[in-house]
Amino acid sequence: MNFLISAAVTFIACFVAFPIILALARMLGLYAIIYERQCNVYVLFGKVLATIDEPGFHFLLFKLGPAALIVNWLGKCHTLDMRLDQEYLRSQPVNSEEGAPMGIGIWHEMFISDPVAYLFKNSDPRGSLSANVSNSTVRCLSNMPLAMMMVNRHSMSDSVRNEVSPKSHEWGYKLGSIYIRKVHFRDLGMIAQIESKVVNRLRQVTSAIKQDGANQVSIITSTAERTAAIEFAKAAAIRPQIVGEALQQISKDEDVAEAMFEILETQKVINSGARLTVLPRNGELLAQLIAGHPASVA
Repeated sequence: MNFLISAAVTFIACFVAFPIILALARMLGLYAIIYERQCNVYVLFGKVLATIDEPGFHFLLFKLGPAALIVNWLGKCHTLDMRLDQEYLRSQPVNSEEGAPMGIGIWHEMFISDPVAYLFKNSDPRGSLSANVSNSTVRCLSNMPLAMMMVNRHSMSDSVRNEVSPKSHEWGYKLGSIYIRKVHFRDLGMIAQIESKVVNRLRQVTSAIKQDGANQVSIITSTAERTAAIEFAKAAAIRPQIVGEALQQISKDEDVAEAMFEILETQKVINSGARLTVLPRNGELLAQLIAGHPASVA
């Protein structure tokens, strides 16, 4: 029984009473816990008593003195987030040297560098920094050649950063990295004209490629036809010589020559498609046909 009572008292002391005691100590201003990238600014009667930005457990009596007991009641504790923040400004209006209306998207990082200046020198440091970045973008990048504006983003980013940083630091809000992410045309009519020109240029290039291919094919075809014509002409020129030499060899043997010419004559007759009537050699059938004709009987 004593063990259960001890366990219950310990549980209540550790999980109920101890947190309540710590909360009362924090309310009385005896201590404060500062987390990573966090800063507490203690203000009493319009005067900054202390700025604590080192992470850890801090006894306020050692840092604020007796004012630590009343600062949470009569003063104020500002808790600031010191972590790196970022923002993207879209389509900032800029005109190029040629007069083209351009839009620039700029991305920048910022963080609190001076907590006191951040709290009391500007009522809206973040908005002021964004406005400063936007104005610096317009001032630094206006009237630049369009070709440089579309290509040299690194130098453009450096120009804007050098323009913004000194002023932003006065407000306790320091500019980190800055980068030009997007450069685009803002005039819809100009965009349509550029698209039309690009399409027409692509069509011209495509037509030129097709025409060049057709010309190459024509050259190859004409060259092949010329070569073939030359070879056929050579063959036609030497054909009589070859045929004559062959006939000269055949005519040396009369039997071979007679058989060859007979075969050629027969082949010509067969290929002509004419109708043939074959009669016997003795001619009796021809006499019978003439005798049987009605005109001969009369």
